[in-house]
Amino acid sequence: MQSLAVEIMDFLGLLLGTVATLVSLSAALILIWAAYYHWSNTEVPRGICRPLTLRLLHVLMLVVFEADEILWKVGLSNQFVFARLIIDLYGCLLFSDPKLTIKNVTVEGVPVRVYQPKTPQSLRRGIIHIHGGAGVTGSIDSYETISRYFANETDSVVFAVEYSLGPEHLYPLPFQQCLDITVHVLERAEDYGMDPARIIVCGDSFGALLTAATCQALGQRRDLPKLRAQILLCPALQMVTFNLPSYKQNSNVPILLQKQAIKFMLQYFKRNVLLTDLMLEGTHVPKGMKMKYKKWLSAEHIPEEFQRREAKVTTSTHPLGDIHKIIKTIAGPKLSPLLADDEIIQQLPEMFILTCQYDVLRDDGILYKKRLEENGVPVTWCHLVDGFHSVTYFINSWLFHFPCSKRGMDHVVNFIRSL
Repeated sequence: MQSLAVEIMDFLGLLLGTVATLVSLSAALILIWAAYYHWSNTEVPRGICRPLTLRLLHVLMLVVFEADEILWKVGLSNQFVFARLIIDLYGCLLFSDPKLTIKNVTVEGVPVRVYQPKTPQSLRRGIIHIHGGAGVTGSIDSYETISRYFANETDSVVFAVEYSLGPEHLYPLPFQQCLDITVHVLERAEDYGMDPARIIVCGDSFGALLTAATCQALGQRRDLPKLRAQILLCPALQMVTFNLPSYKQNSNVPILLQKQAIKFMLQYFKRNVLLTDLMLEGTHVPKGMKMKYKKWLSAEHIPEEFQRREAKVTTSTHPLGDIHKIIKTIAGPKLSPLLADDEIIQQLPEMFILTCQYDVLRDDGILYKKRLEENGVPVTWCHLVDGFHSVTYFINSWLFHFPCSKRGMDHVVNFIRSL
């Protein structure tokens, strides 16, 4: 009996050793693939902030998403589950903050994390913080550092929104959740120690898209206090054209590649990612609609200084098959707030917008800035000449440090303090 037990233990030890070896070998192969893919398919311009650090960051991101893809395809997890876990762990490895009271609550059925400075004060400025992550990753955990930073540096109450992610949850649920939370805050601001006249909505990347769409939806509401301001950091603001100079100049610049951006957008509203190349060519947009939006989306409206880097703009063709049927959805205000009518734009609150030189989404922000200014909306603009997509996310990062993160966030903080 004892010899059988020893034999079983030896077998289990051999099995575990074999599994550990296979896992280690798989991890090594994925790392080698990621390094090869990065060096073969990406470009890190000389002018970018800390290029070697950015390369390392992108390789590790490729490892995480490739491992996630493998686990999903072999049936060991759902899509993005592993990637979300790793990203959340990276973002929330923090100790308690003695300056803040942090509470998890549920508002309108949506998880929310509230950050309140402990120093006594009657009513503070309020920030509704909508995280980024392309609509498929990101959480209040992964953006914990940013939420704390806003609360501490601006002495504000921060409402971090845990909206539902795709592809499990269908569009437009995330938008509706952000809208519902914002309405709730405006109606009950004083219950959370907020001044209802100083409520700001802030978002990064995809969170900036939700921020812009939420502010537009509330612009004509007369039953609520008016939002004080909106803050858009590296915003995605339209899905009609991917041929703007920034998309071509930065198509292979980490951390957001051109095709990757389109795939994430398609996954957000549950469309086949095989449509990526067709959308890149512009075949999802009928000719008449291209003429309609040309006044807002033409590269002619991008300042000359942003067109000096070589950019090959592809010539779009006529719609193929049924792909043009999605245009009414993606050109609507919930996915393309840049294309909203002037009457809606004119009702918007003051805006702060941050763009980065080496970001595919740069020109979305520049064009939206132009539209708001033309419609009399005050705009404060910060442009990071050495920045890349969502670089402000790495403020106070314990692993990846980029000086332009601090410069960008200093501008954001100063803007918030001025309100």
